[in-house]
Amino acid sequence: MSAARAQLIKNAVASFRQAEAIVVTCGAGMGVDSGLPDFRGDKGFWKEYPPIAERGLSFIECADPEHFNKDPDFAWGFYGHRLHLYQACTPGEHFHILKRLMGATPHGGFVFTSNVDGQFQKAGYDDHRIVECHGSIHHLQVIFIVTPPPFCLMMLGKEGSNFLPKRLEGEDPTWGTCKREKQG
Repeated sequence: MSAARAQLIKNAVASFRQAEAIVVTCGAGMGVDSGLPDFRGDKGFWKEYPPIAERGLSFIECADPEHFNKDPDFAWGFYGHRLHLYQACTPGEHFHILKRLMGATPHGGFVFTSNVDGQFQKAGYDDHRIVECHGSIHHLQVIFIVTPPPFCLMMLGKEGSNFLPKRLEGEDPTWGTCKREKQG
């Protein structure tokens, strides 16, 4: 390690020791380091969703709320699969290191994140000290009513994770005990 880099690290440690509180701002790198795909880069996104790669759709195109109107099965499947990935992911050690650093300051810490995955909450951070500027995939927000709903919302968990790949491959997924009526 160079002398300049060693001095930067020494200065950072001294700053942490003198801090009254720590504010963390972060984005996708936190989740990627825990094993989540990089949804902003199409390569990581397409690797996770090969049928979407075949269609040539980007993450932004798939995340468009208009799909809830045009193709609700696609929209619910897309978000259900993402939700399952987030639920199955375990926050990496870096979440716990930051939490310990925050806990060592008199006023603790705060998180401002663009992530919607809920990994800070899963790592034990106080929800009242987290701002998720893009919202959270763990909370539904009604922006318009779809009647009837395309399938039982209870299925957005584990069972819903297979919906999108099956739907894009032309299959009609089943939902176990939650019956989905065909729309005529």
